[in-house]
This record gives sequence, structure tokens and C-alpha cells, in this order.
Amino acid sequence: MSNAPVDNNRRRFLTVATSVVGGVGVIGAAVPFIASWNPSERAKAAGADVEVDISKVEPGQLLRVEWRSKPVWIVRRPAETLADLAKHEDQLKDPNSEKDQQPEFARNQYRSLKEEYLVLVGICTHLGCSPQHLKGGAFAEHVQGVPEGFFCPCHGSKFDMAGRVFQSVPAPSNMVVPPYQYVDDNTIIIGSEAEGA
Repeated sequence: MSNAPVDNNRRRFLTVATSVVGGVGVIGAAVPFIASWNPSERAKAAGADVEVDISKVEPGQLLRVEWRSKPVWIVRRPAETLADLAKHEDQLKDPNSEKDQQPEFARNQYRSLKEEYLVLVGICTHLGCSPQHLKGGAFAEHVQGVPEGFFCPCHGSKFDMAGRVFQSVPAPSNMVVPPYQYVDDNTIIIGSEAEGA
């Protein structure tokens, strides 16, 4: 054992220096660890709004896009299709869209912001299959007197051109209308809705 006097200033300096170096090390390890909790750019993009140009969609045409890994359909409905919507309301489970499958702005006969354009998540509300768009009278094979609609081949659920479900099918509710808004006459943003819409 040495009988040399203890240098308290040196001891204090070494204690402080060791604490500072240790603190910097903890912060250096914590920053990347905490940053790893943030979603990746790919995950952010998967949940992001989708901007869609509808200027080239012809009457009767269905445009498919992807939003949050789900198919979204945009259908430009001609005037005769819109007129047919009122003719079969007595055959629908929820003709007035009272259940919450749409934003408040779409609680109308057309289930849309603008009558002409229908925007739907293209997934059957029964077990998640993707229905087929049948037109030109092909849908009338499944529902008498209704020339156009969506038919789910998995279990036979049927939806009209507003995405409203027919009675006596397995699907419990209308197809989902995602939140969306018009930026202008030719552009829709899917994923968020306009203030006060």
C-alpha cells in the first residue's frame, strides 16, 4: 500500500469524465434504437394518401388503384346507371347507407361526393374476396332486372352500382367507401377527406 496523499481534484475529474463518456455512449446507442421504432419509408408510403387522375376515365369504365394495400375502384357511372339505382332499393339490405361503410358525405343514394363517380374499396364485406364488375346485362343473371353491378364469385354476394348489398346474400353490409376528396375536376385524393365535406 502506498501512503501517497489522495488527490481529490483528480478523482473528481476522472469521475466526471467517465460519467460524460458513459452518457455519450448511452445516447449514441439510444438514438438508433429509438429511430428503429419509426415506420420505414415503405410503410409510410403504404398508408399515404393516393392521388388519382380521373380525366381519362370514360363513362362505364372502372379504374383500379391501390391504397393501403387494398384495391380501390373508381367507376364513372353513366346517366342510365344512376337512374337505375332507385329502381331496386326494395331489394337491398341497407339502401340508405345507415351502417358506417362510408364517410358522412357519402350517406346518399349514390354513396359518393359527385353522382357520376363511385369510389369503393373493391373488397366484399363477407370474407374479403374481390367482386367482379358485371355490365352489359351480365349482372341480370344474378339479380333480375338489374343490368350492372358487382358479383362476388366466392360466395355469391351481390352489390349494386353504389356498392349497396342485396338481400339474401352472405355479405352483411354495403361495400366500404374510403375517405376521399376532389382536388379539382380531374383529380381525386384517396385517404383523406376535405374539411367540412
